Parts: sequence; structure tokens; C-alpha cells
Amino acid sequence: MALVHKLLNGTYILRKCLKPSVASCPFLGTRSADYCSSSLEKPAAAPGKASSQRKTEGNLEGHHQREVALDITSPEDKPEVSFDKAIKEEIKDHFRRLKNDIVNHWIGPEGRPLHEVLREQAKVVWQFRGKEDLDKWIVTSDKAIGGRSEVFLKMGKSNRSALLYGTLSSEAPQDGESDRSGYCAMISKIPRGPFERKRFYDWSQFNTLYLRVRGDGRPWMVNIREDMDIIQRKDQMYSYFMFTRGGPYWQEVKIPFSQFFFSNRGRIRDAQYQLLLDKISSIGFTLADKVDGPFFLEIDFIGVFTDPAHTEEFAYENSPELSPRLFK
Repeated sequence: MALVHKLLNGTYILRKCLKPSVASCPFLGTRSADYCSSSLEKPAAAPGKASSQRKTEGNLEGHHQREVALDITSPEDKPEVSFDKAIKEEIKDHFRRLKNDIVNHWIGPEGRPLHEVLREQAKVVWQFRGKEDLDKWIVTSDKAIGGRSEVFLKMGKSNRSALLYGTLSSEAPQDGESDRSGYCAMISKIPRGPFERKRFYDWSQFNTLYLRVRGDGRPWMVNIREDMDIIQRKDQMYSYFMFTRGGPYWQEVKIPFSQFFFSNRGRIRDAQYQLLLDKISSIGFTLADKVDGPFFLEIDFIGVFTDPAHTEEFAYENSPELSPRLFK
């Protein structure tokens, strides 16, 4: 409809321009306005100049027609949208990524020689240096169940960190079903490979989680999920506490993986299992301290490293009554 309206409007302007009218001059530019006004003011030309004047008028009319024609967009000038071409390009891109994965697999883990990976003592997994780093994370709160908490994620002042901030509210939603509320979380997206295959992180050669953060004194829960969709539900994770000091200074947090305890829906399970470090899918931070009000957590980087002084494998005990399948 917009194209038809524009075409009819252009035709009307052209028809009015061919008739010497001052009202039509403002729509036709400076040259067209001069011509239309002069055609009304000048007297009739001499017979000897009639042919030249008709020629000039013909040129001007042709010029007006070209100007109006430029304003009308023809269907042939529209860019073509080909879904078949888009699908082919997408498939080519996935096959290109698959080829790179195969080549990198033959070279070594993550495309690096094996001897370099084995000698690696520390590794930065996530850092925040631009918007593309923020796109690897998602934020969520109790608004998903009708709560009033708000959480946001943005880059820090110097674009060298991520700032997680918002307002925590423990007021339960008025839906007649939920009696608890008050949480905000930041969760890393599950990495994807060619054809949207799930990837995972292999931290089996490290024994400690390493973070550089700056907070407001609130306690946070650090949650790690395994890539075990067959035997593990999405609400099951491994968690440990992270206490921020508050103030303007950065703090370095080191949490051994042996300290992470097994939980389900935020509740610590009686039967504890060791975290499988070669099948890590995501990591997250949750605030649920039941203290209403604003909060913030600034993160520089998240990494892993090997602490030679830490030799503990698992910090929690199990018994045949709690975990019978571990003692078979």
C-alpha cells in the first residue's frame, strides 16, 4: 500500500508540474520552482524564440520527470530475500566450524598442543572486556515467578569488568502458590558447537576456582553445573559460598573444587557426590540472603588454577545409609 500511495503521489505531482502552478513548485526543488514562477511572470516570447523556448521547456519537463521517477521505488529495485540462500549459508558456516573442530581435535585440546595444556597451571575462562563478553551470560530473578526483584548486567566504568546490580525483594508473589521469593542470579550460557551441539569445559587438571571480584559485603552462592543431562536434572548443581568484603578494593577469591557440595533446588542433599571436573557446562552466581535493598557485584575475571598446596579430593563424608550405591 505504501508503494501504491507513493506512486499515485508522484503521478499527481508530475501532473501538477506540467501545468504552470505556483502551488506545485515547493514539491519540485529549486529549479522547478524557478521555472514555474518564470512561466507565469514572463510575457509571450517572440516567434523566433518560440522553438528554442519549447526546446527548453521540453528539457525541463524531462528533467522533472526524471526527478519524480527517482522518488518512486520500483519493485525491481527492492533487495531480494532468499530463504534458500540463507539456509545454505548457515549450513556452510556450521560445516566450516565442524572442520575447525576436527582439525583442532587432532592438534590437541582447544587447538593447542597437548604438552602446552598439561603444563598449564592457570587459565582464565571468562573475562569482561566488551559487550561480546556480556553476551555469554544471562541474568534472571524472581520476576519469573511473580516476584519484585530486579537485576541488570552491564560493563564497568573502564570497560574492564562486568557490573551486576539491582534490587532484591523478598516479598512473595500474590499468586496463592508461592510462599517464598527474593533471589537474583547471573548464569553463563552453555557453549555451543557446530549444529548447536552442546560443549563443556574440562577442568580436570585444575583443583581451584579463582575469581577477582568487588562487592558490597553480601554473601553470594557460586553454582557449578555438570553436563550430565541423562542422569542429572536442571535443578541439581554444586554450590559453595562466596563472601564479599565490601569497599573499593578488589578481592581474590579461591575456592577448591573439593569444597563444592551437591544441592537440588537450593537445598543441600544428604548424599554428597564429587564434582566431575571434565563435564562442566556452566557457572553462576546467586544472591538470596533475604536482605531487601540494592546490591552490586563487580567481576573482573573467572578462572581456574592448580594449587599445589591443596591435596584434598573430597571434603564431605558419605555413609552406606546415605549413599548405598557408592559402597557397593
